[in-house]
This record gives sequence, C-alpha cells and structure tokens, in this order.
Amino acid sequence: MIVDDDAASRRLLEVRLRAMQCQALMAADGQEALAAVRQEIPALILLDLQMPRMDGMELLRRLRRDGVEVPIIVITAHGSIEKAVEAMKEGAYDFLPKPFDPQHLEIVVRKALEREGLKREVELLVEEAEKRHRLIVGKSAPMNEVLDVARRAAASRSTVLLLGESGTGKEIFARAIHNWSERKEKPFVPINCVGLSRELLESELFGHEKGAFTGAYQLKKGKIELAHGGTVFLDEVGDISQELQTKLLRFLQEREFERVGGTRTLSVDVRIVAATNRGLDGLIREGRFREDLYHRLNVIPIRLPALKERREDIPELAEHFMRKISLEAKRNFNEIAPEALGRLVAYDWPGNVRELVNVIEQAVVLGQEPKVTPGDLPRRIAAQEADRRPSFSSYREAIDGFRRELVLRALERCQGNRSRAAKDLGLHEKYLIRLIRALRIS
Repeated sequence: MIVDDDAASRRLLEVRLRAMQCQALMAADGQEALAAVRQEIPALILLDLQMPRMDGMELLRRLRRDGVEVPIIVITAHGSIEKAVEAMKEGAYDFLPKPFDPQHLEIVVRKALEREGLKREVELLVEEAEKRHRLIVGKSAPMNEVLDVARRAAASRSTVLLLGESGTGKEIFARAIHNWSERKEKPFVPINCVGLSRELLESELFGHEKGAFTGAYQLKKGKIELAHGGTVFLDEVGDISQELQTKLLRFLQEREFERVGGTRTLSVDVRIVAATNRGLDGLIREGRFREDLYHRLNVIPIRLPALKERREDIPELAEHFMRKISLEAKRNFNEIAPEALGRLVAYDWPGNVRELVNVIEQAVVLGQEPKVTPGDLPRRIAAQEADRRPSFSSYREAIDGFRRELVLRALERCQGNRSRAAKDLGLHEKYLIRLIRALRIS
C-alpha cells in the first residue's frame, strides 16, 4: 500500500512497484489508509510522513496500537532524518529519503518483504520445529512400498489422501511428502479438523473479516492463506461438517475462497494433503460426506500399514524412540533387553506407533538404567508368552531371530505355501523368498 498525499509521487511509486511484480493499493492520507487496512492488510506499507488530516506518524501509531504487524517504510522529505528516526522508534522497518533512487527503493522493499516472509514462516513453524525433523523409521516391505508411493506423489502437485488407523503416523508422512516436494522451503501448516465447531474451523481454514462474528475484532488470515506456496495438512478430514465440505470442495476445484464475513474472492497456491482414520465410503453411504469432495481428495490414496502389519520394524522403532526419549529425559538408556524386545514384537499394538512411543517413554522415565527390561513394560505387554520367545545374546541376533520366527510361523499357518505366507505377512513374494534364503530357512 502506498500512502502519500502527492498524486504524482503515488503514480511513480506504483510504476516502480509494478516493475517488481507487486500490486499496490493507494491512499491519499492516513484516514483513507486506516480504513483500507481494516478491509485488507497489505504485505508492506510505503508511508509518507507529511500528510493532511492524519499524518504518517499518527497512522503509524494507530496501526501499531491496533496490532497490525506489517513492515512500514517511511518516506521522508530531504533534511528530515530526525522524523525518520522517530518513526523507526515507533516501529517503522526502514526509511526512504525524497527524491528516492529506484534501485534503493527496490532493495529496501525486497528486504522488507523477505524479512516478513521469514517471520511469518517462523511463527507458523516454531512450535512444529521438532516434529518437522522426525524420521520415518522402518525398512519392512509394507513400509518400503508406502514410502515409494509417497516419494512419487511428492514430486507432483496432486492432492494426497492418507488412510489408516489412528496412531500410524499420518502427520509424519504428510510432513515427509512436503519435505520431499518442491514446496519444502515454504510453510507446512497442519489443521486438525476434530473438536472445533463449524464456525471456528471455517475461520481457522479461511480466516475472517473484522466484525464477521462476535469476537472478530480485527481481520484474521486463515491458515490456507498463510500457507501460500506450501502445503496444508487436513487431519481427520472425515469430521468436517457438511456445510464446510461445500466450501472446501469449491476451494479444491478453483483454489479460491472468501474469508468468513467477506465478499472478495482470494486465491492461493497450496498443496493439500488430507488424512482420515474413518471409512469415508461408509460416511458417503450414510449421507454424511460428499462423494464429489471424496473424489477431489482421493486423487492419490496412500494406506499406512498398522504396526502389527510390519512387526519387522518394531525393534528398530523401539530403539529409535528409546534413544530419543532417553536424551530428552536426561536418562542413560542404551539397550532394550532381548526378552523385552520379544514381548514388544509379540504385542498387537491397537494404538499403533503412538502407543509404542508411550510404552517406551514410560519404560525410560520409570525404568532402571541402562537397559529396558520386561519389568519396565506395562503388564499387558510384559504378560506376553515369554516361552515362545528364544533368548539372544545381542540386539542384531534378536532381530534376525524374530524375523526368522515370524517367517516360520507364517509358513506353518500356510502349510509351506510361500505365496500365501507372503500375503499373510504383508510382503511381496519375491522379498519373502530372499528373506527365507537370508535366514537359512529350509
């Protein structure tokens, strides 16, 4: 936004900004600017200090008092540097003396926009920083298959729908898809669709105008708007109300929306990754989920396996969480006893990876260093039949032993039929054959 009472100066600044691929709103004085900002918060304000009705200093103070956090570059007449310094004490980002040099203008504007973009990303990501760097742990065939699809999906712009039981790590996969994509330098914005009223969720997604509802004291940009250029993760999308489903469908079709209480159509470039642990087919049959929205979301479906479908990964996952939690809790755990590992592998994990994390955290926080033993595990897990688990002298020997036992059991259940055993284990038959040879199973 250009705020200047001199029409010629406004036109000159507009031409320079247009050359930088920027669009400019115009205001001839502080009152006009204040009214305009209440309708649309710009990315940056170029503000002349000397104006009638409401001068630049008063406007600056009013904007800061109203909580409008926008970088402001003040424009000062020759010889009034003191006023510029005063403005910067009031919160202005920088100043430009008149007559301004076009190259100087471009440098100052670009630096201000870059700083604001970084600030916005930091605000979105600061509480998510640790989650962003969590690894996807696991090398089993089901996981390798899912990772392969996820990596190929990340290279596209298509909408992804993550399916699977609660606790299987859908948000971690969504982050991975974002980090593998060309959008990785832009924000990743998660939105949990559970537990919010329709009105609150709509405001969270699309933002609202000042006065749109009781308590809307100022304009708020929604997370979809703040994620411009990046990825929006809609967790538990099956819980969205039918009224909001219609607005979401329109956004997915057109990439356009209006803020709550607004009339102006806005457009953004975001990639949508959605997730659900509910059967959307059943919700469609019950008339609780729009079939056309389902097809818009289900462009690339990825089903995440339950933990019991990839038992081969449990030892590696358990050790990974033990090291991570031990470091965070300032404990000195460096090993999981083979007997404890056997009980972890034998358990069916109805809560999936989330339950495994909780169990390991309990063992690390309450257990005796330096080894997690069966006695450190909850009774429901420690009570698994230990006599079915052979003892091992090392971690690697334990892993190979458990893999061998899992394969042998599957072959016994399937009367030696390798094709059926592979299906039973969730593996490709060729991978199972290689595993049989590696484990020296006759």
